[in-house]
Amino acid sequence: MTEYGRGSGSQPWHPEDPLYGDQGYTGQQYAQQRQPQQQSQPPYGQQPYPEQQQYGWDPSQGAGGPGPYAPAGQDGSYAGQPGTYAGGPSEYYEYDTGGYPQQQAPYVGEQHQGQHEQVRAQAQAQQPAPARQEPQEWRPEPVEDKISLFDDPEDTPPAPVDDDPDPREERGRGRERRGKGKGGREKKPKRRSGTACLLVAVVLVGVVGGGGYLAYDYWQTHYGAAPDYTGEGSGEVQVEIPKNSSLTTMGQALYKAGVVKSVGAFTEAAGKNPKGKSIQAGTYTLRKEMSGAAAVEMMTNAANFLTIAEGRRAVQIYGAIDEKLGLPAGTTKDVAKNQAKSLGLPEWANSDPKIKDPLEGFLYPSQYSAGKGTKPEAILRQMVTRAKENYAKQDLEGKARELGLKSPLQLITVASLVNAEGMTHDDFRKMSRVVYNRLKPTNTETNGKLEFDSTYNYLKNQSKLDLSPKQLRAFDDPYNTYFYKGLPPGPIGNPGAEALRAAMDPEPGDWYYFVSINEKTTFTKNLQEHQKLVDEFNKSRKTQ
Repeated sequence: MTEYGRGSGSQPWHPEDPLYGDQGYTGQQYAQQRQPQQQSQPPYGQQPYPEQQQYGWDPSQGAGGPGPYAPAGQDGSYAGQPGTYAGGPSEYYEYDTGGYPQQQAPYVGEQHQGQHEQVRAQAQAQQPAPARQEPQEWRPEPVEDKISLFDDPEDTPPAPVDDDPDPREERGRGRERRGKGKGGREKKPKRRSGTACLLVAVVLVGVVGGGGYLAYDYWQTHYGAAPDYTGEGSGEVQVEIPKNSSLTTMGQALYKAGVVKSVGAFTEAAGKNPKGKSIQAGTYTLRKEMSGAAAVEMMTNAANFLTIAEGRRAVQIYGAIDEKLGLPAGTTKDVAKNQAKSLGLPEWANSDPKIKDPLEGFLYPSQYSAGKGTKPEAILRQMVTRAKENYAKQDLEGKARELGLKSPLQLITVASLVNAEGMTHDDFRKMSRVVYNRLKPTNTETNGKLEFDSTYNYLKNQSKLDLSPKQLRAFDDPYNTYFYKGLPPGPIGNPGAEALRAAMDPEPGDWYYFVSINEKTTFTKNLQEHQKLVDEFNKSRKTQ
């Protein structure tokens, strides 16, 4: 755009618009560019006046058509280009009033300066006076409201796209927006956030529910009845009850195995049953989901259990199972012989081909379920499982090497000898020392032989005291310790926990002999002292 006119842009320049230049300068106005072959749209709310006409071609000024350069008149003016003149000291263009077309007198040829001023005054007189702009009242910037947790954020609508090029109408809209709040948006009433309210409701429900549960749990624990099943249960499960277990410990074992619904169900039932406090340690075959009362009744009914004492031989245990289950004699012995490999023996068991019974030493002494309908193999499997569990708790291999033994099986064999020869648990550790002293290669008292009567009685399946020394030393059998040096091929019984501990930890001493008189065992270091005790023992037997 130059100083005297406007470019080819689409927006007209209005001298009264404060956004476009200096309002104080009104001397030179710019003409509105004509758009060929296009009828201008009158502004909104205004209609063009019929009596007004724009500058253009005037038929009265000459003939020749409205071409761009019509013939000049007598005064030298051109009628073809509206609002233009030539030959004067300056050029004059018509201006845009921003509203409707203004009627102006054409400028004619070369006239004196007075006529020029007269035309200008006439044009300015016809121009409507600009609207008076009222001073804008200062308004404080609205304070943005704080949004709380429970308020939804206001929706911000997208700014409308205005295609109206009229800046005055734009200013009108701007004035309308003033007073609607910051950002031209009307203030909307705040709404409570549904999400926040839901969150608070959930928290309140959780607090109330949690408090109610704690109160209920406290009431049930201190005053309510313990949760319990009903009926006799179903299925079958084995439960191990350790020695010296309290009723609570027993209840915990039953609850863990799925027998009872709660520990309290069992302890309450045991407290109400007269036999409840007489429940012994052992392995029990019970059912799943039993009532506490049914579990206590089953565990206190002697008819449902078989108790195996410490140190008993396998053949004795087979007979007890047959008797308990009402089976013909020898039934369980045959089952043991045929199914020994499928009962779960450890790998180091039966390591010597001379072993008479592979289950010897693995029928752990305890109490076992043996109710009506129980199979012999089920009881034998319980016993082997119990033995493996207890042996696994000990470092049998490490202790065997430490004590100069070849395998864990030999350690079990020593424990069976201790259990067979010892009178009481107090004798076990000294008896264990006698075994290890006689096994020493430097043993000159018995020359490496154990010479235990219990081994001879085992191979003969008897329990006699009056044995002939001559007969003992003459009988050839791997289990006869009068005939062979060292340990027998395998255990001669099923030792208990005390005998095993004694075998693993013998009491220090140099004893080689022992004699039991009136259930009291005396240990000696040499044969002379031992013979005195033997004579005393024989004398006591004659007086009986």
